[in-house]
Amino acid sequence: MVPETDVLISVDPSSVVSSRRISRIDRTDSGVGFTPGNRCAMIAHMAQELSWDLIGERIRLSRISAGLSQGAMADRVGLERSMVSKLERGKRHVDAVELTRIARVLDYPLSHFLSSPPAVVSKRTPASDVGEEELDRSDYRTKALLSDWLRDVRQLVDEGVLQTRPLLRFPDSAKNADEARDAALWLRDELGRGTEPLDSLAEECERAGQFVAVVPLPQGADGASLVDGDVAVAVVNEHMEPGRRRSTAAHELGHLFLGDEFSSDVGGGVHASRQDREEVVNAFAAEFLLPRVKARQAVVRRNQEEVRHNLIRLSATYRVSWSLTVRQAMSEGNGRTGFWQEMTDRVPTMAEFRDALGWKPQPDLSSIRVPPAYASAVMRALDGDLISTTRAVEMMRGQVTPDEFDEE
Repeated sequence: MVPETDVLISVDPSSVVSSRRISRIDRTDSGVGFTPGNRCAMIAHMAQELSWDLIGERIRLSRISAGLSQGAMADRVGLERSMVSKLERGKRHVDAVELTRIARVLDYPLSHFLSSPPAVVSKRTPASDVGEEELDRSDYRTKALLSDWLRDVRQLVDEGVLQTRPLLRFPDSAKNADEARDAALWLRDELGRGTEPLDSLAEECERAGQFVAVVPLPQGADGASLVDGDVAVAVVNEHMEPGRRRSTAAHELGHLFLGDEFSSDVGGGVHASRQDREEVVNAFAAEFLLPRVKARQAVVRRNQEEVRHNLIRLSATYRVSWSLTVRQAMSEGNGRTGFWQEMTDRVPTMAEFRDALGWKPQPDLSSIRVPPAYASAVMRALDGDLISTTRAVEMMRGQVTPDEFDEE
């Protein structure tokens, strides 16, 4: 399993722009449907609260995250490089048309440049061979996509079309893997799921108070999550295979449910303790997805081929990765290291999964990219003329297309 770490980023809460103002920016097609005069007035008003220096810094960091030089961005936007330099240093005010072009070139929503990040962002990043510079870009874009998801959820809440659920928290502490597994079973009971398979993880997370979206995160990021007052959100990378998407969603839910709080200091001993904490959260996620009692029932007094067949069925039914299924089935200190290593290495084919079930297992968090209550709220906002069709498609994160709305 790839080791993972959590990084916490803190900003001044006083610099965060209200979601109500941001919702007015995002309401029209792609957030840029105002008349030029209105857009200029809106940007000027926002700049008074955020300062042109902050807007310029957002432009600079976004450009770096996109891997563009000042000259390259200037060419694409239609500005002189010297003008871009002045914009980034807050020495020149950006007008609505220019900011719209910059947002399009850098592939960020307009609201991204007119708001500060949430006060706390908990980001899950797997250790890898990605270079430091690319990790920095990945980190920035991941935070931006997470913040954008939060703003969309907040907009629907503010418009009165989406209701938040109470954030479920484990009433006790979970200091080790065994306690984390107990916490996962406690949450399953609270959700009325017992030890049965979880159908839609987005729906289960939503019932626990966390809104999860599947988005195109950059290389080096599995997922990210944050809690902003009464709203908890998380994003999962669409580029991962289905089992890993579910594991990541469950992992981010674990951070919410176990009530983790991290310092922004990521040095030395703090980093080590965070690694330990990640193992606790990983244990929660695995147990939440596939309770060990179910996995171990499949291996009692059976030969290797029978065990493998039963585990294939479990992996497909619970829609988890093969490696997670095998780990949940293992008993500590059972002296069958060779048996389990061979079991891990013999990854089933899709045909074997199909044969075990009698049908092809359907991936979760694939065609369904946003939670069901959130999707219904988007439709209510559209029906109430609170958002446009283009904005609705954007808010649905690719779950629907403009053609599907036209068909209605």
